[in-house]
Amino acid sequence: MLIRYKKNQEKIAMGLLSFMPEEKKDVKKLQQTIREYETNPDWHLFLWKEEDLLGAIGIRVEDDLNAVIQHVSVTPSHRNAGVGRKMMVEVMRLYEDKYAVSATEEVQNFFDKCCASKEEDA
Repeated sequence: MLIRYKKNQEKIAMGLLSFMPEEKKDVKKLQQTIREYETNPDWHLFLWKEEDLLGAIGIRVEDDLNAVIQHVSVTPSHRNAGVGRKMMVEVMRLYEDKYAVSATEEVQNFFDKCCASKEEDA
């Protein structure tokens, strides 16, 4: 289930985002990213919860027309189990009525893969 990030989940969210290559091992960069999600009304961070929190997905809304998926991360022990795809599909469902949903260069290949499998499911 997709849940909106809350301040009390900061350490978990930072841990999940640390699996992203551009955020990896840079605590200052991670803290800056989390602050942006907490303070910028155009940045939305969601966590994926089953029994535990397994993943994070971050979206940036641009110019009231576009929603850009900029972070997607799943705990290593739950990768290749469909968690990332579930997050992508759920975010697209939430945003596609109001925005053109796209992805950053870092997330694009995974986004394309999820969009292709979403169309196959339809």
